[in-house]
Amino acid sequence: MSQNRPFAQVDVFSAVAYRGNPVAVILDSDDLDDEQMARIANWTNLSETTFVLSPTDPAADYRLRIFTPHRELPFAGHPTLGSAAAWLDAGGTPKQEGRIVQECGAGLVDIRRGGPTLAFAAPERLRTGELDETYVAQIAAALGVDRGDILDHQWVDNGPGWAAVRLRSAEQVLALTPDFSAIPDAKLGVLGSHPAASAHEYEIRAFVPGVGVAEDPVTGSLNASVAQWLIGAGLAPDSYTATQGTALGRAGVISITRDDDEIWVGGATTVCFRGTVIA
Repeated sequence: MSQNRPFAQVDVFSAVAYRGNPVAVILDSDDLDDEQMARIANWTNLSETTFVLSPTDPAADYRLRIFTPHRELPFAGHPTLGSAAAWLDAGGTPKQEGRIVQECGAGLVDIRRGGPTLAFAAPERLRTGELDETYVAQIAAALGVDRGDILDHQWVDNGPGWAAVRLRSAEQVLALTPDFSAIPDAKLGVLGSHPAASAHEYEIRAFVPGVGVAEDPVTGSLNASVAQWLIGAGLAPDSYTATQGTALGRAGVISITRDDDEIWVGGATTVCFRGTVIA
């Protein structure tokens, strides 16, 4: 039987409401089944819709399931921060002060609060290393750039299946009008450096035709694994900010901080809508 459940829609990775990436969060979802969750996520038609459940791991504060309009993900970044914000806003109390532990398909994810922002600890990558040269050539063709414009490339998969390529500049990244018809299952991050005088290190774009999202506005999972790659390879400092969503009229800012051996990915969150959903 359907019932009213607490619902929130949260804007993530922008200090200005409605300029980041939205996530729909359904709280008190313990009795929803897979088909119901998938149907709701398909209907909201956002890049992700999440469902908050009671944890099965005693170390966790809650369990999270994350759905795109077409499939379930083991982990995703902006839904992690947005769901934590919604859970706190609805009265959730962490077991440990200042630290939230989320249980999801990728395991346990630590989240910490710093003033108005939340940050998650980047999960371990499932796949690393350079891309196959044949795939790099296909990516260059899809992006409409010369192969020589791709300075570096890497698998940066922490669950969704990300690959990433680094171009010569942020300007080149913003000018892209890609055609992924030849590689429709791609899950690709493209980044380029901002000018030296910029307050930000990189501009990044996320193309996800493989899950029915032409371009994701601001992407936590991609920024997490890209940060692990860049910092580990000496291509970025231990702390930096990246911008994303510019090409879509958004104003996403992602803060990256290396703390000992852990990469933290943070940003502002705003609960834009509170209400109930019938499910």
